[in-house]
Amino acid sequence: MFGKDARSRRQLKQARLFFEYLRGRLNSPISVRLWDGSVIQLADNVEPGLEIMISGPDVIGTLLRRPTAETLLRVFARGGINYSGTDLVTFIEKARVRDSRRKTRGLPLGLLARFASAFVFEKGERTTSDHSYSGDETGHSRQQQDNKDFIQFHYDVSNQFYRLFLDKQLVYSCGYFRDWNESLEQAQVNKLDMICRKLQLQNGDRFLDIGCGWGALICHATKYYGVRSHGITLSRQQLALAQQRLRTEGLADRATVELKDYADVEGQFDKIASIGMVEHVGIDNMAGYMQKVNSLLPDRGMFLNHGITRPGKMTDKAFRRVSPERRLLAKYIFPGGELDHLGHMIQATEANGFDVHDVEGWRDHYSLTCRHWCQRLEAHRDMAIQEVGPEKYRLWVLYLAGCVYALGDGGARIYQTVATKHQAKGLSGMPCTREHLYAESSTVQQNSRVA
Repeated sequence: MFGKDARSRRQLKQARLFFEYLRGRLNSPISVRLWDGSVIQLADNVEPGLEIMISGPDVIGTLLRRPTAETLLRVFARGGINYSGTDLVTFIEKARVRDSRRKTRGLPLGLLARFASAFVFEKGERTTSDHSYSGDETGHSRQQQDNKDFIQFHYDVSNQFYRLFLDKQLVYSCGYFRDWNESLEQAQVNKLDMICRKLQLQNGDRFLDIGCGWGALICHATKYYGVRSHGITLSRQQLALAQQRLRTEGLADRATVELKDYADVEGQFDKIASIGMVEHVGIDNMAGYMQKVNSLLPDRGMFLNHGITRPGKMTDKAFRRVSPERRLLAKYIFPGGELDHLGHMIQATEANGFDVHDVEGWRDHYSLTCRHWCQRLEAHRDMAIQEVGPEKYRLWVLYLAGCVYALGDGGARIYQTVATKHQAKGLSGMPCTREHLYAESSTVQQNSRVA
């Protein structure tokens, strides 16, 4: 018993010394709460209650033996590391330190050795997870039939889970804020209407929504623009709710939705939207995707592609390198997801028979959208844990918070691209200005405005 107590005292002493040393380097307005309840401030002036909590010495031992991003993620998911005082997005915002990597380089070897020796033989906690994708999460060796497994892993968590943080219409893509103080609900109505305007939807148009989600866009387009809509999804739970929505809103005679891969769609459509779908296609399949969309349109038919990208690199090899963070995102949240860069996406669009007319970046809009989502999910913490369990809840909170900063800092981008099929020579037939995107449409705006 004496030996165990002595080891415990030594671990607490070395932990305090280590974090007190970091205090002088980081000067971050947060505190670290150790497993015995003792608190080490990481700045002279910290915000009360803003704390990182470490549940036990086994957490440090686990991280020391396998110091990887995945180990940290799993420890966080299991509650070994937690935070308090505010929501995660705000916590990160307050805790962030400029040039933190540079400031923590060159830590004294003696300090590190004493710290490591106190914990390295501590029995580690279990970090295995039941919430990871079991196949090739990168999707690099994907077959077309794998798309259903990828999509259902992410989207068939449960409709009730998504209701906890999305808007009332369950729009799971970037909102469009006409004012940064607008509600999420209004931003999503704005987005749906902007898509319809960019596609210049008109009464009687045949409209296809590839990756239609829970049906918000086809409902909006059918109700306010008089089109005949068709949506496809690979998520069974999305399909069921979208079909129910069409019946409830009296749109089933003009709008349909089915469980189908984009590669299997047949027929002709005047206008096509792909909202948050291209991320699932894969870079190597981009040309084939554009070819398929092109085949479904008549000459001068319109295509709006809305998707997340990453900044381009100097070489394709550098761009295609899979970072640990991206691999974790694929393994635990988005299997098969792969972000292209804007240049290649436009190249694939043009090379497969399209004339590109409009490219608009919505990065700031998506960062704010994800902030709303993350904070809403945390506000419904107990209900979320009841629905999906504590580990999956924490993984999703971390994922959404990461999106806020990836988009906010520029590590990820998002663009809407409008193009027309260019088959015959001649003018495109597009309007001579972009006024149609912003002029008020009294019927649509009044009927769709969120109170």
